[in-house]
Amino acid sequence: MTASRLQSALAGGARAWGGWVVGPTLLGPEEFAAAGYDYVGLDTQHGYLSDADAALLLRRLEHVPIATAVRLPSAAPAPIGRVLDAGADAVIIAMVETPEQAAQAVAATRYAPAGVRSFGPLRAGLGVDTAALEARAGVYAMIETAAGCANLADICAVPGLSGIYVGPADLAISLGHPVPGLWETAEVTDTVQEIQRTAAAAGLVTGIHAGAGRIGNLVAGWGFQLISLASESQALRRGAAEHLREATGERPTAVEDTSKGYS
Repeated sequence: MTASRLQSALAGGARAWGGWVVGPTLLGPEEFAAAGYDYVGLDTQHGYLSDADAALLLRRLEHVPIATAVRLPSAAPAPIGRVLDAGADAVIIAMVETPEQAAQAVAATRYAPAGVRSFGPLRAGLGVDTAALEARAGVYAMIETAAGCANLADICAVPGLSGIYVGPADLAISLGHPVPGLWETAEVTDTVQEIQRTAAAAGLVTGIHAGAGRIGNLVAGWGFQLISLASESQALRRGAAEHLREATGERPTAVEDTSKGYS
């Protein structure tokens, strides 16, 4: 089997740093690749992308040296199949709270009799070997609610699951805490670390939406392997502010803090 770019980036327990794309642009993924990022996440849950938009981006990223993952709002099989057929290395499924939901996500990446994925690769380079297509398709369950935490051990035991991906903002809300200041809230950070330990002990890749370099450094120290940093809009805002500061000698005051780490 030829490993996907994401599988290669994570091989041997290596850490993979990711950018995040929320709008229909090719510049974002290309600039993340040029900056040395390992992967880029395409967001069809909270971004301005449909799964069809993500599929078009994936087709055009075939020759850009960066791994890809697509966040989808549910385990519905058709959108999962479309982005995998377009070449996504992995799917990240939001709001997983039960092992049954995790199993549905895995099934959407597998062909019969193991799953419900329909055959139709859109990229010639992917080939037609169904076993190879299944093997390269990573599937990550997002844990971002108290219910998901309560069922974490059972979710981690679902066969075929590649990893667990933490959504800290929704997790904080579910635990009864405001999003601002979540990284200084002990119950949230303790829960995030417990998720990492439980998933790693089950042999899964542990991922998280850090949202900024400072938080990325923090969660790397906790053992997370797949770490998404800034989105293309955050990176643009930060770079634009720095250019303006250099030009005027003053730091602009209307720049959003990019260190909050929302998902």
